[in-house]
Amino acid sequence: MIETDRLRPYAVSPSDSRGRRISEDESAHRSPHQRDRDRILHSTAFRRLMHKTQVFVAHEGDYYRTRLTHSLEVAQIARSAARSLRLNEDLAEAVALAHDLGHTPFGHAGEDALDEAMQAYGGFDHNAQALRVVTRLERRYAGFDGLNLTWETLEGLVKHNGPLLISGTTPEDLPFAIREVAGETDLELHTHASLEAQIAALADDIAYNVHDLDDGLQADFFTLDELRDLPLIGPLVAQVDAAHPDLARGRHKHEALRRLFSQMVEDLMTETTARVERAAPDSAEAIRNHDAPLAGFSDTMTAGIDGIRAFLFARMYRHFRVNRMTVKARTVIAEMFPLLLSEPNLLPQDWAEEAASLDHAGKARVVADYIAGMTDRFALDEHRRLTDPYTRG
Repeated sequence: MIETDRLRPYAVSPSDSRGRRISEDESAHRSPHQRDRDRILHSTAFRRLMHKTQVFVAHEGDYYRTRLTHSLEVAQIARSAARSLRLNEDLAEAVALAHDLGHTPFGHAGEDALDEAMQAYGGFDHNAQALRVVTRLERRYAGFDGLNLTWETLEGLVKHNGPLLISGTTPEDLPFAIREVAGETDLELHTHASLEAQIAALADDIAYNVHDLDDGLQADFFTLDELRDLPLIGPLVAQVDAAHPDLARGRHKHEALRRLFSQMVEDLMTETTARVERAAPDSAEAIRNHDAPLAGFSDTMTAGIDGIRAFLFARMYRHFRVNRMTVKARTVIAEMFPLLLSEPNLLPQDWAEEAASLDHAGKARVVADYIAGMTDRFALDEHRRLTDPYTRG
């Protein structure tokens, strides 16, 4: 069990958890948030992340990150930062592990295509879909659908990008899956998430910026020399040059990125500590009700991250190879969705049975759930089975 006496007063104490949507006897040996973490790790959706990609399609090579390796990296950062800041590290880890569970096949290209297909039925959002996965779509337990996670983990998942009910926003403006859960459980969508969840969200930023640079270099989208003029990473490349002038390219790359990783984590810890000291919150509720997030990067680090993102957008996310994958992803989903919606009897039996009793919009949501749960490889194979007359169904 977690040592609650070492937690800061504003950390989320496991003993003060608001509980689960379906009441359960808690474990004698694990805190509620440790149990959440374990349920996420053992879920089908988490296992499928192994074959869902970030930027590249799974068959392009086994070096590149997948959603699974990314989630593990985010969880490591979040847990380490939370431990150092004396927060509830199990909660931070659980939120980090769950944050990508709603992603479609083919990364953001797949999400965009599915959102376009679902426009007439409420759209599609991967953050909202992650909530739907852990409250509806995982069907493993005898007593409930979903994973029956604690209120704190659900809150951290749904507020991944901050409060949802901000000025001018109404519940009707929220994605379907969030409205659905919010109608049953008050997740206080007008407030910030816990500090643990805020840390997990920024750990996501650290992980994907560093690993996209790594994957882009590996794919030869750009070179180390081209990073020399970028903020943050440029000076670190020069430092490695000076300290290790004859270092092999692979080691040079890793050393520069390792230093960038450490610099970003240290900045997050320093800036968050300073913000917390100024705000002097005395409880987790004070964190939630503060007028701004208390976890964050310094202005200098934020500007540097923005510079790296702009470079990656131009040189990686819009590279012709990525553009080709994007078009293929859109085609696969754009062709599968209307076919399955018009002919739901083509769905596997359990999905077809669920769709049978629903209206048209309900059937569309079932089809979206089915497609969103696919891995890259399964989506390509399923599209072939549905559209190629020479492929057996």
